[in-house]
Amino acid sequence: MTPRTGRRHRSARAGLLGFLLLVAVDARAQQTFESTRVEVVTATASHPFTVELARTAAQRARGLMFRRSLRGDAGMLFDFRVERSVGMWMKNTLIPLDMLFIDATGAIVQVEHSATPGDLRPIKSERPVRAVLELAGGRAARLGIAEGDRVRHRIFDAETPARRSPEAYRAAPERASAEPE
Repeated sequence: MTPRTGRRHRSARAGLLGFLLLVAVDARAQQTFESTRVEVVTATASHPFTVELARTAAQRARGLMFRRSLRGDAGMLFDFRVERSVGMWMKNTLIPLDMLFIDATGAIVQVEHSATPGDLRPIKSERPVRAVLELAGGRAARLGIAEGDRVRHRIFDAETPARRSPEAYRAAPERASAEPE
C-alpha cells in the first residue's frame, strides 16, 4: 500500500464513519407517535380526525417538522399533561398549520389560523391549556371550528360527559385553572 492509497482508504473510512454517524443521529431524531382518534364538536357538526399523539418532550419538539403534506382528516395532538401556558413555533415546518389551544375539559380556548411555515416567532396561548391540536392550514375555517367548540379525546377530564350536543358543550361553564409551579 502506497502512502497515497493509504490516505484514500483513511478518507473513505472517515467518510463512511461520518455517514453512519449522520444516519444514527437522524434515526434518533425520528420519533414514533401513537395514532389516536379525536373528535372536534362544533355548533353544527362533529368532525373526526386521526391524529398522532405527542406526549414526550422529544415528540413535542419534533411535532410536524419536515412534513410535506398533511391529510385533511389528520393532525397532531400535543399533550402537555397539565394546564400551562405554552408557546408553539413553526421551525422546520414546511406546511401551514391551524393550531387549536385546548383546556383540560376539552374546550377550545384559542384558534390560530394558517401559521406560516418556518416562522420562528412563538405562537403563545392566551391562557393555560392542556393540549394543542394541529390541523392542516385552513381546515379550522373550512369546518367552522371556533373558540368554545369542544375536542373529545381520552386525555381530557373524565368528568366531561362523553356525549353532549354541541349546544350543551358551548353552554358548559369554564373552569378556572392555575399554572403549575
